[in-house]
Amino acid sequence: MNAAFWTELPEAVNAIDRASMARVIVISSTGKHFSAGMDLAVFQNMGASYAGEPARRAEKSRRHILQLQNAFNALEDARIPVLAALQGGVIGGAVDMISACDMRYCTQDAFFCIKETEIGMTADVGTLQRLPKLIPEGLVRELAYTGRNMMSEEAKSCGLVNHVYADQKSLLAGVMKIAKTIAGHSPLAVAGCKEMINYTRDHSVNDSLNYMATWQSGMLQMPDVMEAMAATKEKRKPVFENLLPIDSL
Repeated sequence: MNAAFWTELPEAVNAIDRASMARVIVISSTGKHFSAGMDLAVFQNMGASYAGEPARRAEKSRRHILQLQNAFNALEDARIPVLAALQGGVIGGAVDMISACDMRYCTQDAFFCIKETEIGMTADVGTLQRLPKLIPEGLVRELAYTGRNMMSEEAKSCGLVNHVYADQKSLLAGVMKIAKTIAGHSPLAVAGCKEMINYTRDHSVNDSLNYMATWQSGMLQMPDVMEAMAATKEKRKPVFENLLPIDSL
């Protein structure tokens, strides 16, 4: 995750979402490990910037961290589901990233590590905020305080990943099959699912039900429902229109 990564990733995700270029995004990697996290050069650049008047230096540092956070917020904010296919090490900033994805899948050799604690800092781009919503808080605390590796089977048993595959080849085949199934559904219905699940995570049940009713009063139109019912009756795959592109302001 070098300096360019933090601008190129959100730009790519936002471009796909704005133009409705796809119905699912799958993030995968090549090589032995998924990602070792933040490039050391980024840390070195941050260290070099720790100079000057303290208050202004702190304000600049805060804006920099918010910019890094926005790189992964883009995964959560996209209208379409984002799936992570993980192999080998998922370390440091990589845990921040995959925590912002909708679903996670991994190989048997995968392991997860909140590495930041070992190098003298607190993880600051999403792990500590999102991970407690995905797995038990006590486990998050253990992983964060100790910096130990969580292996694939433990990740599966606690719910961090949905499925563990034997190797990367079967991982990618399996995840792409899931992505294809999602892409065959109404994009509007899938976007609604993502919006509601994300909203419910951060709000009470009552607030979430109220938001659901408001959403449905505008978004529940009949064309997609009628097409799904007709396709079932005619024993064919339904055909749905893409979401409309988001016009630039």
